[in-house]
Amino acid sequence: MSKTRVHQILEKTGPLVFPGVYDTLSARIAAQAGAPLAFVSGYSVAATSIGEPDFGLLTQTEMTDRARRICMSVDIPVIVDADTGYGNPLNVYRTVNELIAAGAAGCFLEDQVWPKKCGHMRGKKVIDAKSYIDKIRAAGAARDGRDFFIVARTDALAVGGMDDAIARVESARQAGADGSFIEAPTSLDELAEIGRRSPAPNVANMIAGGRTPFLPKDELSELGFQLILHPLAGLFSAARAIQQTYCRLQSTGGTADDEERQMSFAEFNELIGVDEKYALGQQLGAE
Repeated sequence: MSKTRVHQILEKTGPLVFPGVYDTLSARIAAQAGAPLAFVSGYSVAATSIGEPDFGLLTQTEMTDRARRICMSVDIPVIVDADTGYGNPLNVYRTVNELIAAGAAGCFLEDQVWPKKCGHMRGKKVIDAKSYIDKIRAAGAARDGRDFFIVARTDALAVGGMDDAIARVESARQAGADGSFIEAPTSLDELAEIGRRSPAPNVANMIAGGRTPFLPKDELSELGFQLILHPLAGLFSAARAIQQTYCRLQSTGGTADDEERQMSFAEFNELIGVDEKYALGQQLGAE
């Protein structure tokens, strides 16, 4: 199989930081900010599409539909959270095919019992290692040599300990996965052990207030992480900004004193490409 777009970016840049996005607008902002790739998390899609926590409430079609719109809106590669694959290896096979058809550049595939939970929440359970590796093999079979980067995520650290988590990602990589992701280490020592023992490239999942020490890129790179993901930074920042604006609107009756915190009408129109649509409309005779 030829190298995927994600492999090529890693070879070009070395360790990199990339953001989570949750809709077409956040994806466009990430691309314009210079992000080399983006990630669509189940946590953020659950929050923004159904207003619910990441408790395995989303369906495969809901994630795929959101991923399709996001991938169509930007030119950068987009990795999508495939959760557990939404069933057995047959479901995984279909999920990977659907994500490739949607334009995704890769996926995270995890070993939690379905319905799953956010990796930084309590009460996680994992399936047995063989069943998980069968899912990884199914993902590789569905990929069939196409440009699709498969990240093997395990939540076994919180359930069975470090040795079990390392063994799972090693087996997953041997079965065809391209990246390793041991979720929710809780200390610098655990991060260092993962970076030392887990096969690269390794994902570090940085969530402010989460279970894992919140470290900058340089420190994580030194510890052995190459894919440094901030999956919820944009979502949390947007939620805070919207909350403050709406509360101010209700308390003061307007937002005249809030203009510095907001994009102007012209700036936002530039972001979403209004002038380009005018030009295209003139070209096509749709004035």
